[in-house]
Amino acid sequence: MAELWKSLPSWVRNIVVPILLLVIAWKVLWTVVGVIAGIVGFAINVLVLVGIAAVVVILLKKAAKN
Repeated sequence: MAELWKSLPSWVRNIVVPILLLVIAWKVLWTVVGVIAGIVGFAINVLVLVGIAAVVVILLKKAAKN
């Protein structure tokens, strides 16, 4: 691996490789952010659904008493 690295021209080692690594890191970062946002969005949807179900159950119990 070291031989491959040393065989690259200096402009590739000093310019192309850091830019490529930066782009890859950026993509990975936004993938992680997207996954976390998806999980949070799903959790919010579940909480809203549970809240609506609880309200329906409470209203049905009140209607059954009357």
